[in-house]
Amino acid sequence: MFNRLFRDHPASVGETYFEHMGVAVSFGSAMLVGSIACFVHALIPGLCTRTGSGVVTKLHRRMVTHRHEETPREAANA
Repeated sequence: MFNRLFRDHPASVGETYFEHMGVAVSFGSAMLVGSIACFVHALIPGLCTRTGSGVVTKLHRRMVTHRHEETPREAANA
């Protein structure tokens, strides 16, 4: 149970628990900023006109488009 909850998924993406925590926090922080910008934009349409979509684009690039084929540990050992 411990491995399933804390180790299996980070290992499946080539990260330790703490590496994965850092990446997840950075993604969550960016999504929070984008979310707040979208709410501001909903109230005042002239503000934050590209912030939400910019955050989504950057996160997509980090997670999907530019994901390295090698794992972080492999890169560090190279």
